[in-house]
Amino acid sequence: MSLRSEVGLAALFVAAVGTAFAAGSLAKTPASELENASTFLTGPSGAKGVYEVMSRMGRPVTRRRISLFDLVADSAARPAILIEADPEASLESGEMTQVAAFLRNGGTVVAGGDGGGITLCAGWASVGGISLGRHRDTMPIVPVPGFSLPGVRSYLRPWQRRSRARRDTTRDTLADSTEDSNPLRELNELQCPIISLTSVDTLVRTFSGHPVVVSDRVAGGGRLILMADDGWLRNRAWRTTGVPYYVLPMLTPESGPSGRGRGRGQVQWDEYHQGYEEGGSLVGATWHWLVDTPAGWAIDQLVVVLLVWLAVTAVRFGPARSVIDRRRRSPIEHLEALAAGFEGAEGNQTVLDLIVAGLRRRLSRTGVEPGAKADEQWIASLTLAMPTAQGRGAVRRLREAFTKPGGHERVLAAANSVEDVWEELRPRATRDRFSTP
Repeated sequence: MSLRSEVGLAALFVAAVGTAFAAGSLAKTPASELENASTFLTGPSGAKGVYEVMSRMGRPVTRRRISLFDLVADSAARPAILIEADPEASLESGEMTQVAAFLRNGGTVVAGGDGGGITLCAGWASVGGISLGRHRDTMPIVPVPGFSLPGVRSYLRPWQRRSRARRDTTRDTLADSTEDSNPLRELNELQCPIISLTSVDTLVRTFSGHPVVVSDRVAGGGRLILMADDGWLRNRAWRTTGVPYYVLPMLTPESGPSGRGRGRGQVQWDEYHQGYEEGGSLVGATWHWLVDTPAGWAIDQLVVVLLVWLAVTAVRFGPARSVIDRRRRSPIEHLEALAAGFEGAEGNQTVLDLIVAGLRRRLSRTGVEPGAKADEQWIASLTLAMPTAQGRGAVRRLREAFTKPGGHERVLAAANSVEDVWEELRPRATRDRFSTP
């Protein structure tokens, strides 16, 4: 690779890393805007740490990866507490009806943020605080005795759907309360069932008097807990603040005899509406992490740089360079090279030894020991085996070429004599086979 290409790739790499770093710095948004509060996600904005803490403390916690259409009908999978941690997808009307029936049968529902529409159907709206660019201001809360709780970014505002005029006024008021969030974005499509509340208890409020955590008692014995700030159900709050000491009792089934709808006492996290329906949690979690987190963006940038580098180095630009044409030698060329080597090293006697040794190997019936050499005595003994005068003459010429001094003409004479001797002494079967056309 040329120097210009290397410099270009280095500059591209630095630009990609800088872009990823800048994107990560600008994306310091609140926890609720980074990723879902899913128990499959391990990042600061996920909820896997919350799930593991509850499991290690002996809470019967499990993940629900199916819809809520059979929440009440399926007694085997019916939980004691259902957690809706501000899911990505809103509940459908049939599912909302099941949630209302679940509450009337004594179940408990914990909804963070808009809770997939549960907060709206209960007569509340999760409203964000004052926005400062991409950051949202934190509102302090009234201290709760015995707990150290952080500030919140959202609060609850009550609303009622008594008339069309009242509904339109409420919708306009809530839509104007924040510039980047509309709590009634799906109210027109959502058909809310009737949830009869017997009591409303505000557990946490801001200094300005806005409710943050509300506990509603439902006719039939159920309990609906609404948390305006879904960050209280995420890993960051449970790791760095005193939120778990306050929230964990709300996520624990009540002790004593089970009431109606308690089922097996399980605490179920709704993962179906978080996008992790049964069969695709790992792929979905990996994709969300790569797309929605700064670290995932950085890895995406590095992968793009790697692919560009492979494309640049794998494709050859311009005409092909001329190279040395290397091909295999033919047997004749190998033989000529070997002869030239022996001639240059004055190895005539070595060549004669090899020629005669090859003849002895071919004529031997029992084989020749490794390293055995043909000598003058063995050549003389061939005379007794020759049936014709022509054969005896060939042996005499071979003996003279092997014993008398001379140059490369000795090698040529010995080679011709060896062929004549072989023609006289080779087996009849071999001779007939080579003679067959």
